[in-house]
Amino acid sequence: MSKRIYLSSPHMGGSEMKYIQEAFNSNWIAPLGPNVNAFEQEICDYTNSQFALAISSGTAGIHLALKYLGVGAGDYVFCSSLTFSASCNPILYEHAIPIFIDSEPNSWNMSSVALEKAFKWAEKQNKLPKAVIVVDLYGQTADWDSLLPICKRYGVPVIEDAAEALGATYKGKYCGTFGDIGVFSFNGNKIITTSGGGMVVSENKQAIDKMLFWSTQAREQVLHYEHKELGYNYRMSNVCAGIGRGQLEFLKERIAKKGAIFNKYKEDLNGLPIKMMPIINEGKSNFWLSVLTINEDCSATPSDIIGDLNGKNIEARPVWKPMHLQPFYKEYKFFSHIENGSVSGDLFNRGVCLPSDTKMIDDEIEIVIDSLKTSFTINSRNILTI
Repeated sequence: MSKRIYLSSPHMGGSEMKYIQEAFNSNWIAPLGPNVNAFEQEICDYTNSQFALAISSGTAGIHLALKYLGVGAGDYVFCSSLTFSASCNPILYEHAIPIFIDSEPNSWNMSSVALEKAFKWAEKQNKLPKAVIVVDLYGQTADWDSLLPICKRYGVPVIEDAAEALGATYKGKYCGTFGDIGVFSFNGNKIITTSGGGMVVSENKQAIDKMLFWSTQAREQVLHYEHKELGYNYRMSNVCAGIGRGQLEFLKERIAKKGAIFNKYKEDLNGLPIKMMPIINEGKSNFWLSVLTINEDCSATPSDIIGDLNGKNIEARPVWKPMHLQPFYKEYKFFSHIENGSVSGDLFNRGVCLPSDTKMIDDEIEIVIDSLKTSFTINSRNILTI
């Protein structure tokens, strides 16, 4: 069988070992250490953030952000529906109630139309949400000019889940810096990785300090081990932070390569009954994943295409299944962008995530493109123009 072509796997740039070796040489293996402090500062410098906190995962970051904003049992939290479950699972950690918000078609991110509906409903319940979690999906920024004024009008803070969007911008400002608290992920499939890990950024030093306290088991500053609050083991290790520092040196190159992959698909797949994920004019994506949707009048399905690619040892996946359609979350309220159905549900039904691995060579990209053309020819009743 031919070499596997991956969706998005770790890509070591060569600088990582320098920082890892420093950790070993200094015996800073356990959590905290010089790499952690430096990685936090480097993320601040890159994103133009004031403060940062390196943590064990993006999920942990969302959890700490919710906790800092006072989310508790029975509180509402609005959240993008088209996302990975890590965006909303922490809502339940605090025994709060998730309310899911649909996507809009221009960015695939949270719909301001649906968000306004949700706020009006909550206002009638005399129970506004404690927070709104807005996701920057697949490396693309949300339409912040339409979302933030709504949240500000109701006085509700925003958590920006920028797990997939490090390096993406909206009108020149970096993703992760639009909400009151922003969260990044450095999971193995992200544009840069620390093997596992995340980062919280904010302009609010009090927020970062409090989340730091909770993330280190809420230990009081006394000689013995004193605990007055519930804490968590959420800090990033010095070794993982060293990997992140080395990875960050290559972020610009990774964004350029992922953008080139997206544009190659867009150009060479022209004529197939598909559309590539739209990029909003105000934003610049990091193109974490190249995603297409199959035209509504095409008989091919995502399962057909993904199955055919997998048969050729090419990894492809469906678009995220929206949270409001997940069995575990089906009981919670959902607000749609449209009257019947949902934009996010339609994207799930027609979407395919294509290999976007920055280690792909040109020949491998051509293999993916040729395989897609063959698959659509076999599975589609449409007359293709290639």
